[in-house]
Parts: sequence; structure tokens; C-alpha cells
Amino acid sequence: MSSNNASGKVVSVDEQALKQADEQAVDADGFEVVEETPELRATVEQEVQAKVDANHPDGIKETNNERIQGATLEQEERIRAREAELERISIRAKVSRQDGRAERARDIAAKRSKERRREFQKRAASVTPMADPERPDPREELSQDELASVNEQTQRLSEKLDGWTRAAISRRLAERVVEGAGMMSAVVGVHEELQTAPGHVIPIGKLEDVNRKEVSISGRVDTLWEPSHPSIAQVGLIEDESGRTRVTVWKNSQAPWMEEGEQVCIRGAARNWYEGRVSLAVTGWTTIQFPERGRWWE
Repeated sequence: MSSNNASGKVVSVDEQALKQADEQAVDADGFEVVEETPELRATVEQEVQAKVDANHPDGIKETNNERIQGATLEQEERIRAREAELERISIRAKVSRQDGRAERARDIAAKRSKERRREFQKRAASVTPMADPERPDPREELSQDELASVNEQTQRLSEKLDGWTRAAISRRLAERVVEGAGMMSAVVGVHEELQTAPGHVIPIGKLEDVNRKEVSISGRVDTLWEPSHPSIAQVGLIEDESGRTRVTVWKNSQAPWMEEGEQVCIRGAARNWYEGRVSLAVTGWTTIQFPERGRWWE
């Protein structure tokens, strides 16, 4: 009997849901319950505008390296490419501004250096007239034959004088010719003058002819012997093709150690006299170089 009663009251799920909804829509007094919070739905125009805004590039928000929300793959590639191009343009503009600033700084530094050099040359001209930057070029006063001879002798002198440009040699040579010296006399005078000029390595044989306290020489260490005083580090003879001279290295100079037979270049040595002959002293202002030694990092 129970089976017959069960089969006679079969109710679908949808009917049960409608029945529950009807029961919930009426309160205990039999009145219909009204929902106080109405459901808000977008209009068709609002839905369309939302889709347009979501797909517009200006309205797309990037989330790090993830996909751009609301954009197709094609739109995303265009956006990424545009952002990369803008970044490259920004970097080029920044680098261009920096390059321009560096170039302007170099131009200003070069201009100031030129001005300082010109002022120095003007002061030096009070002692040496040939250093005057405003002095006219004496080569303009030479005839064509004299100028050709000056150029020929300049080529010969440039092979013997290290550290001097052909322009400097030819100008000084032309000055001597304009002053009335013969060509051969001018060549000899310019050679001796520039060979012993301040700041240049001079032959050891010319030390007695130099009238200044500090000189620079280059030669080979011929002999070293035991110093006679504890304040002396080394003492010996250095020679080149023109002669030899005594060199004393004081301990306080902290100069590098020299070995017999080594080629050395001594700059800023103090010139003095020892037993009637010119000699040199290595002080704290002196530098010693060894052209034949290996580089210090090897």
C-alpha cells in the first residue's frame, strides 16, 4: 500500500522550486512580500559602451607582465610595440642631451685652456721674445729661396732634435735669418739653443753650457760605487755619446734603485759642481725612468 501512495504523488524539481518561491512571497498575515532592494541592470547602450571602453587602448590597464585585460592578442602586440618605441625615443633623447652637454663642456675647457696658454706665452715673452703669440711670423719676411733653404734645414734638424715640432724649428730658424745670421750660423745656433732648452733631455756633454739649476739627461749607468756618507743611497757615473757625469742619489729622494749597465732617463736633477766638474743630484723633485725595464704589471 505504501508503494501505491508514493507513486501517486510524483513532483518535479521545478515544481518544488516554484512552490517554495510562492510560499516565500507571502508573509504570515497573507500579504505579499515586496523586495526593498531592487535589482539594477545595465541598459543596452551601457553594455555596448562598456565593451567599447574595455577594448580601447587608452582605457586598458596593464598588469605587470600578464595579459592586458580586455584586449585581443593583436591589440596587445600593438600596445606593447608602441610602449617599447616610446621608451627607445625617450632613451635616445636623454643620451642626446647628455652628449651635447659633454661636448659643450669639452669646448669650454678647450677654450679656457687656450686662453691660459696664451696668457702664459705673453708672460714668457717678457723673457723670451720668440714666445710672444702676437709676434708676426718671421717666415713671411723671407724670400722664396730663403724659405726653401729654411725648410730644408728644418728637416735635417728635426731628425736630431727630439721633442720639437718642425713648425717650431723652422720659425726659430727663420727668426735668426731675419736678424741677419747666415744660414749655416743660424742652423748651428738653433741646434744648440733647442738642444739645451728647458724641459728637454740634453746631452751630458752640454751640461757645462747650460745656465740653469735643473736639467734632464738620458744615458747608461756606467759605474756605481759605495757611498761615502750614510745619507747617500747611490753614487756613480752615467754616460751617453757626448760624455759622462757623476750622479748622486740621496736617500731622502726615495728614488728607484739603479743597476750598472741600465739605460736611465733622469728628469729634474739638480745641477751642481763637484771637484771642478759639473755633476747631478737626484732629489725629491727628480724622477727616474728605465726605458728598457718591463712594464710593472708584467
